Order: sequence, then C-alpha cells, then structure tokens
Amino acid sequence: MRRGRPGAGTGHRHRHRREQRSAMGRPVPGAALLAAAAVLLPLLPVPPVPPAGAAVPRLRVSANFECRASADSTLSPPRCRRGAPARSPLTPPALALSTARLCRPSLPCQPCLRVRLALRAAGIRGLQLNFLELGSNRASWLQVWRRHRAPGSSPWQVQFDCFPVESGRQVLVSLRTVPDQGLAISRSHLVTAEPPGPVFTHTWVPEARTIEVAVPKGPALMVRLCHQLALECEELPWPFHRQVLVPGGHRVSLPYEFLVPCLCIEASYPHRDSLRSKRCPFQEQPDAYGPELWSSVHFHDYSTSSKDQMAMVLSASCPLRPRATLCWREVAAEAAPCHDVPNSTASEEEQVYTLDKVDVHPLLCFRFSYGNSSHVECPHRPEPAWNVSLSVRGLQLRLHLTSSVPASFSAALCQRRGGQCEPEAPVYTVTRPEGSAPGELALLLPVQVLGSCVLVWRSDVRFARKQLLCPDVSRRHFGLLGLALALGLVVTVLLLNCRGAWRPPAGAAGGRPVLLLYSPDSEEHLGLVCALAELLRAGLGCEVRLDLWEAGGVGRAGALPWLYAQRGRVGRERGTVLLLWSRGSSRLFRLWRGGEGGGEPRDAHDIFGAAMACLHGELGAAGRRRDWVLVYFSRLCSPRDVPRPLRPLPTYRLPQELPRLLGALRGGRPAPPHRLRGRAKGLLHRLMEAEASKEAAGDSSGGCPGSPLQPPGT
Repeated sequence: MRRGRPGAGTGHRHRHRREQRSAMGRPVPGAALLAAAAVLLPLLPVPPVPPAGAAVPRLRVSANFECRASADSTLSPPRCRRGAPARSPLTPPALALSTARLCRPSLPCQPCLRVRLALRAAGIRGLQLNFLELGSNRASWLQVWRRHRAPGSSPWQVQFDCFPVESGRQVLVSLRTVPDQGLAISRSHLVTAEPPGPVFTHTWVPEARTIEVAVPKGPALMVRLCHQLALECEELPWPFHRQVLVPGGHRVSLPYEFLVPCLCIEASYPHRDSLRSKRCPFQEQPDAYGPELWSSVHFHDYSTSSKDQMAMVLSASCPLRPRATLCWREVAAEAAPCHDVPNSTASEEEQVYTLDKVDVHPLLCFRFSYGNSSHVECPHRPEPAWNVSLSVRGLQLRLHLTSSVPASFSAALCQRRGGQCEPEAPVYTVTRPEGSAPGELALLLPVQVLGSCVLVWRSDVRFARKQLLCPDVSRRHFGLLGLALALGLVVTVLLLNCRGAWRPPAGAAGGRPVLLLYSPDSEEHLGLVCALAELLRAGLGCEVRLDLWEAGGVGRAGALPWLYAQRGRVGRERGTVLLLWSRGSSRLFRLWRGGEGGGEPRDAHDIFGAAMACLHGELGAAGRRRDWVLVYFSRLCSPRDVPRPLRPLPTYRLPQELPRLLGALRGGRPAPPHRLRGRAKGLLHRLMEAEASKEAAGDSSGGCPGSPLQPPGT
C-alpha cells in the first residue's frame, strides 16, 4: 500500500508562481494588445483550426521541454509537463486556437479555448499569453518558462488546455516572448453557441427504489442511470445497468441499487456522438448521505498487529474522501456505541487510510465521516493479538496475559461509578521483550476495596483500548474473599494489639528494610510469601521489598537491576535479606549449580538465580554473612532440603520459630508473650489450611492472600 501526505507539492506550486511573477514583471495589459492585433492579424497566415478534442479535466500546459507555468488569479494554477505534441507540430512562428470542453470534477462541463503555439527557442527564456473575452471584457494571462537551459535550438511546441469561455463569445489571444524579441502574434476565435441537449423530466420513487424518466413529445431519447466520477459517468453494476430507448411522449422506470450523491440521469439522442444531457439530483439530497451511502462502499482491511498499524482501503461507487478517526466499542455488536478517541485522525492517500502505533483489536475501529453522515468499520480479524483473564486468590487479583507480539501491558485497579471506571495509582506493568518466545505473563494486584475492577491495556503504543475486568464474587470466589477479608481483619487486630508489646526502643532496627526472596516455582508458596511479608510490614514496621508488590518497578528497571539495587540498599541501611526456602528452591538451586553432579554455576537470568549468585559471592568473599537469613515452612520443606552451602546461614522454621525470627529482625531475641506466639502460629496454620483447601478444590491460580492493603514502593 502506498502511503504519504495528501496535497504534497502545494507549497512548490505557490513558490513557482511567486518566482515567475517576480521574473516576468507586470503582465502585458490586455487593452494594449487590441491595437497590435489589428495590425498583425493580416500579416500572418492563419493555420487551420483543429476540431474539438476530448474533454479536459483540468488546466494544464504541455511542452517539448522542461517547463513551469503560472497564471493570474482568474485561472486555476495550471500544471506544466513535458510531453510530445498531441498533433503534428506547427511551423514557427505560429499560434493556433480551437474549441474544447473543460470538465472539472464535481462541476458541469463548459466550453474552453485550446491554444497551440510554436516558437524558435534561440534567445528566449519564456513566453506570455494574454486572453481577452470580448463582450464581458474578462482578461487573463498565462506564463510559461523553461526550467533548464538546453543545448541546441529546437523550436518550442506548447499546448495550453484550456481557457474557459462562455458559449457564443469571441476571444482575442496574443503572444509575446521573454525577453521581448519584438515578436507579437495575435489570433481571435469565436466559440460557437452549443445547441441545447436532450430535454427530459424525472421523478424519484423511493418506495419502489426507482427513478421515473419522462421524455416529451418529439424525438426518442436513450436514457440511463450512472455514477458521476471525475471525468465520466460510469454505468451501474449488473443487474441495475439499463440503457433504454424511450420514444417521445413516453416514460420509463429505472431501478437503482443505492441512493448515493453521485447517482445521475443521462439522456442522449440515438445517433453516434450526439449531445448529452445529465442531471445529478441527489447531490443536495440528505437521504443520499444516509446508511445507503456506506452500504455502497467496500472496506478492505489490511491492519496488522505485528506492525501496530491500522490500515483500510476504500472502494466506492462515488468519489468520496471521508475523514477517518479511531473509536472503541465495549461489546462486539453493530448497534453498540463507539466512543471517540481524541487526536486519532488517520492519514489518507488514494483511498488508503493508515494510522500507526495502534493496538489492533476487533473493538478498536475506524469511524468514517462524510458530510453529516458517519460509519464505523472494525478490523475484520476476529482474534486480538493478546488476551487477558482474571482470577481471584484471597486479597489478590491475578492477571494472566498471553501475547503473540512483543508488547508491554499495564494494569490498574478502578472503582465503577456511574458507568465509568477510572484507573487509580499505582499502575503495574509487565513486558514481553522483543525476541522472546510466546508465553504467559502474570501480574498480581492487591485488592484495596471489595468489588474493585481492573483496567488492562497495552502501554507501548499510542492508541490502545482499555479492557475492563471485574472479579466474579457471586459463587465460590465470594467465600474466598470473605475468608481473606476475615483473615485480614484478624491480622490487623492481632498486630495492632501486639505492636505495643513489641514496639522497639529508639534506635532499634524495627524500621530497617527487609528484602524478601523466594523461588517462583511453587504456586502454593506465593500465598505464604505474601502473608509473611504483610506480617513483617504491619507487625514490625519493616520496609519489606517484594517483587510481587513492585511489579511496575521491576517491569521498568528489569529483574536483575531491581534486585541489585535492593541488595545494595539493604546493605547500606543494615537491613536483612530474608530467603524463603522450599523444595522447589532446592531444585532451582541444583539447576543453578549446573545440574545434579555440580559444576560451575550458570549465568543468572531471573531474580532467584541472581540472588543465589549474589549469596555465593558474598559467602565466598567474607564467610558467613549476618544480614542473610533463611526461613522455611515446616509443611512445605524440611531441613534436608536446605543445600549444604547454605546451612551456615541463620535458619528459622515456620511457624514454630516465628517469634525468634521476629526478634532477630528487631536486632535482639526477647521472648515474646505466649499469647502472641499462639496467635501468630494459629494465623499461619489457618492460612496454610486455606491454601490446602483451595488446592484440593482445583483452583490453580496464583496469588497473595496476605498481600498489603497498599503496596509500598510503587
């Protein structure tokens, strides 16, 4: 498909006009030419006048050299092109005039004057034609310049199509050279009045979808319906094309397919090359700009998700150039409203409409507007390039994204109010990079308010439709959310009661950062990871750094840079790196070490591998590190699952040694109250039982049932 900017070259045309006027000076006045014409007309031979040729669609100049042309304000800017003369060349000096017809698009045809001339090229750079229409005293001028100096002295052959004239008027034309070499040629030509064309009347019968044509008494007429294009009236497609000979005093009904503005009635006499009469009665008819106008248009969709481009090609019965903008629908139904997208006008060239940086989606459409009518056309491919689904796990919403193209996706929680759902901070982002294999991406969003929805969209393009997802809490998810909210309330009450007993003294380590690391292989592990993180954040006031809570930051910076930045911050602020271990962690550790038989550690490509590489280097350089702590849940792991190189780290078994872990994170080991120990153990046991019951029920979605009510650090 060709692309570009409509109207390219207009600036050059106006610039040439200014250059030509400044070079030529003031045009020769038409009145001064009348006296010269009276003297010169008898002196020069008059070439034979050629018959009128085919219709001329626009003003133009043809020459046998590279040329440029300009005219005064009474004429449209003519085009100047190099081309061989349409007829046999004239012998210089010569000036020949003939009658032609000017049929510009969307305007009725009118007679015009065609000018042909021949000049010797030696010593001249341009020429000027002056026109004077006698009777109306309408004067105009035309200038033609040679663009480049050419060797040799081939005579100039120039043809101008053409000077518009009223029928029955006489026109005086004079020619002068630039620079003036004393040559002045004048000719006059009478544009004879055209006889009137065939006469007929018509009646529109909308209920029968026909046009009734009546021929008055007299000669028979050949009548038909046609679609008026730029230069000709094209016949209607089968079976609506009919050309009927109607005797005088009779009438005929002609059916049409669509009522469109360019539908016309044409009548002619039966003999060859007869005069024709044409009427286009629906150009100002509002009914011609309704649904039938768009039914007559064929839309060819060439949109591609791989190029992030929407592209459509129009083929229509009428020469339309509608305006195209983006709009989006909520549902796939033709009657559904389409909401406009601001500043989304598509570019158009030769009926090809394109718009770049678009998330091509079946519900992101083009709205074509023409006059007071519009039509919505959506991409013809029913499947989008990406899909998203939503699952609920406790106080966490999990988005499952699959994409066939590299892209970035963003999501944000929102609350529905009056049919609207505006995104709220923070915004979470995940990316499928260029060159990566297709697969599933995941985003975890904490539920802040029961009944929250999620808006998901592509964030790496300029125009994207936001997809609204709301969790289904009508069935079993309602029970899970109720359990999660109840557990959240228990956590809040428990930690508020115990925070006073555990409040650290001034200067204690209660506010130091904790970097929580885990293995991502175990789905049931995620809920306990988030529960432990919430316990540390709300109970001790620790600033917990967890990738599940900082999906936006991880997506923007990358997994490895994010980890190294957090590790450096923990070291500077004397915080703790908390490594949550599981059987899956053991498997990943063996893979990282190079397989079951050992070997050199592999390069790290994810957070867990980078954490192992970081820990391996620190243990080798400085021995046992005090800011690394390893914990595991007794029901998900055993001491034998901890690799030998990691056993020197301080290790805590949960939930049995949870109070010791909390004391260690505070910087000391005070014995907590027995009531706190029992409540903390009971809380974690209930969380683990809830995880086990959901696994038994077949819920395979991941989530964080103990996630914070407001994720920090995003």
